[in-house]
Amino acid sequence: MGETNDNSAAAPRPACQNCGVPLLGEHCHACGQPVKGLVRHFSSIIGDLLDTVFNIDARVFRTLWPLFTKPGMLSLEYFAGHRIRYVSPVRLFVFLSIVAFFVAQLSVDFSGVKVGFDGGDSQIAKATTVAQVNARRDAAVKELEKAKRDTKDTPGVGVGLDAAITTINGQADRRIAMLEAASKAGKPPPAPGIAAEEADDDEISFNGKPWDPVKNPLHVDWLPDAGNKKLNDMAGHLRDNVHRGEKDPNLIKDAVLSTVPTALILMLPLFALMLKIAYAFKRRLYMEHLIVALHSHAFLCLALLVMFGLMALQDSVGAMASPLHSLIKLGEVALGIWMPLYLLIMQKRVYGQGWTMTLLKYCVLGLCYSVLLSIGAAFTMLAGLVWM
Repeated sequence: MGETNDNSAAAPRPACQNCGVPLLGEHCHACGQPVKGLVRHFSSIIGDLLDTVFNIDARVFRTLWPLFTKPGMLSLEYFAGHRIRYVSPVRLFVFLSIVAFFVAQLSVDFSGVKVGFDGGDSQIAKATTVAQVNARRDAAVKELEKAKRDTKDTPGVGVGLDAAITTINGQADRRIAMLEAASKAGKPPPAPGIAAEEADDDEISFNGKPWDPVKNPLHVDWLPDAGNKKLNDMAGHLRDNVHRGEKDPNLIKDAVLSTVPTALILMLPLFALMLKIAYAFKRRLYMEHLIVALHSHAFLCLALLVMFGLMALQDSVGAMASPLHSLIKLGEVALGIWMPLYLLIMQKRVYGQGWTMTLLKYCVLGLCYSVLLSIGAAFTMLAGLVWM
């Protein structure tokens, strides 16, 4: 029996290479050093990297389905301490936002759209009658409105298209004023290039005059010289990139969409603060509201991915398969309804208030956040134009 016991005795535990204490897991409980270092097979390092950054394992499939179909479940599970079985909220949001807007860059195409800061390739500036101006304005605005409908689920793009529509309307109004003034004075229509030049001058103005890095630079009194120089460099980049975007609108689209994930990350703490204020009497920690914000934004990014998938499927089947085409269109409409409904149900389940108060707070939060999102989208577009 003694010999059997000696043979069956447990082997000694491996010791930490740093402090020599017997190991009980993947990390030393005494000094914290991990068992695994970098001196091992490269394939295992890549696997660890993918797991660390993306959590690519069974948790993904346990997370995405309830994220899309069960409003509030993941947040409630997290608050209940059931965290290991799901992808963490931060990783989930970061991963989905990056993928969603990368897919948006591939899916949304502005090749046929005239995002004309000069009025649609100066066609308005070349008009010699008021009727021509109105016809060309209507045609340019119609193209941009169509682009808005096609990209209505892509944050940030609509703001840029609205700015282009405003620019076109402004140039058309200026051209009409010039034509009417010439007509009253009994003079021929002004040269076609004048309005285009004025529009170029109006792209960036400062102190009521066209911006110029030497003659009329941007200047902020409290900024040092280096800061003002950087500000004028950015204004120059903005002007140059606007002209590049006129020739290839996809440059603007890609630049804006690439900055949206960063903008959403910056908006998250503000949305969590709004939830904290709205539910102050619930006495929840700010971090709990931030978890809710992460899960709600992750859902929106996942819904965008599904929407882009439906759009791609619709394009692939074409108009030949009309029943399937109608079914996909119905799916897009259903998804558009599900997105705000999901957020309402999530708010009700997580915070547990009655439907009347939940609906009231949902509308107020939605209105305030829409304003903040519009401001953020405007800055996102500006940043995209400067750094594209």
